[in-house]
Amino acid sequence: MGTYVPNTKKEQHQMLEAIGLKSMDELFDAIPKKVKLNNPLDIPKGMSEMEVSRKVTSIAGKNKVFNSIFRGCGAYRHYIPAIVKQVTSKEEFITAYTPYQAEISQGILQSIFEYQTMICELTGMQVSNASVYDGATAAAEAVIMSSERRRKKALISASVNPRIIETITTYIAGTDMELEVVPTSDGITDVAALREMLDDNVSCVMIQQPNYYGLLEDGDKIGEILADSDIKYIMSCNPISLGLLKSPGEYGADIAVGEGQPLGLGLSFGGPYLGFMATTDKLMRRLPGRIVGETKDSEGRRAFVLTLQAREQHIRREKASSNICSNQALCAMTAAVYLSAMGKKGLSQLASLSMSKAHYLADKLCEIDGYKMVYSGEFFNEFVTTVNTDVDKILKALEERGILGGYPLEQDGSPEKHKGQVLWCATEMNTKEEIDAMIEILKELV
Repeated sequence: MGTYVPNTKKEQHQMLEAIGLKSMDELFDAIPKKVKLNNPLDIPKGMSEMEVSRKVTSIAGKNKVFNSIFRGCGAYRHYIPAIVKQVTSKEEFITAYTPYQAEISQGILQSIFEYQTMICELTGMQVSNASVYDGATAAAEAVIMSSERRRKKALISASVNPRIIETITTYIAGTDMELEVVPTSDGITDVAALREMLDDNVSCVMIQQPNYYGLLEDGDKIGEILADSDIKYIMSCNPISLGLLKSPGEYGADIAVGEGQPLGLGLSFGGPYLGFMATTDKLMRRLPGRIVGETKDSEGRRAFVLTLQAREQHIRREKASSNICSNQALCAMTAAVYLSAMGKKGLSQLASLSMSKAHYLADKLCEIDGYKMVYSGEFFNEFVTTVNTDVDKILKALEERGILGGYPLEQDGSPEKHKGQVLWCATEMNTKEEIDAMIEILKELV
């Protein structure tokens, strides 16, 4: 790194003397000796391009690629039109970074502006920020931006994805906020219990629609309960479902968040993804990150600017309510291109196909002895069933045939509650033929 350090050895010694130190080792004395690098790294000799290609191919060969996938839990397999990657692979987009200099970043600013506009249309909200890191991060940021001086308690439904709840718990650990989980009844938020938990210290209520079990929550009822209060109503949602279901804005939500991976991003072993956030005009200045706006330049031409940016994140950090400084610009543009390619009709058809195929899968599974629905409510494209034998045995048998089965809910850390339960998922990618083929395999196991 010597080439890139803008000072000489002499200058470094002068700086050390100015703070009363004699060496670099003294400067880093707080670091335990056992974790310090005392010798040069033992880096092997470099390989040629062909050798690297063979090595990487060999490593990639260890990956298990499934022909059929019946698992969701927050990341979903959808068809990605070819035009999405064709556009986003252009080098002027793929190399673009955070648009600090607006005057020379018009292209990337416009792509973010279009993304924000589409997210607002999708969620029924008035304003959206540039994307945050993922859906769980967006949920955590929404909880924090809802807190007020005298309101420090967040109520989160137990039917929200456990990974989201864990992320929120981590985010608020260093604050004076507290989190309480609202119990469920038959897989959805217990509205009666929620009413009893509301008090003057509650800052927000969060539900997921559809929820973790794929069920549809009574969003209208919860919206009515919170309508005349100062409590913020946060709704985490699957963006594909919004092609068919009511938007968070129509439910009366104050903040809409969610995981944007279904909008043109592959599963990609867990990332990179993007989290979307949208809210009302009233809460616009509380949004973390940045908001790109449209204006006109000195000659009256259409132009784009960074309208709002939480400067405390960079300068007065002790006053900051968020540490989001960058944005998932490439992932956000991917979502914008995907939504443009699909259009309203395409998104509606996609949501309808996903829902209908999930219901077909549920019906076929329940024809097998020992398989039955755990919850009675209406669902979107995910649902929970019991199984008739050892869950691991069933999933392993499917895996051997190139099928990724549903998610075993016992892995969520509550084996007693979810013993023998599997969360299944279907999207437009699951054909009738592959559903029927999996059903036959499961019948054989009986």
